[in-house]
Amino acid sequence: MISIHGSLSFDTVSQWLPQADAIVTDGTLDLAEVSQCDSAGAALLLELARRSKQRGSPLQLINAPKQLHDFAVFFGIDTMLGLPSQ
Repeated sequence: MISIHGSLSFDTVSQWLPQADAIVTDGTLDLAEVSQCDSAGAALLLELARRSKQRGSPLQLINAPKQLHDFAVFFGIDTMLGLPSQ
């Protein structure tokens, strides 16, 4: 399991993108320590979900904080990301 911590934003997404293949290969991404997520962070999560789907094994996002979950629900991407209802 790989964990993302801190802000998942325009300023930080570039540090996670090079690890995209490793995250997808691992299959589980723990979001418990994400303090904030903006549209760039959501785009990263969507890209990870796309790559995972392309490989034929869904990415499991776990422990999504309320802010991230609410953001995803608001923009209608929660089901694309496979986020469980809160």
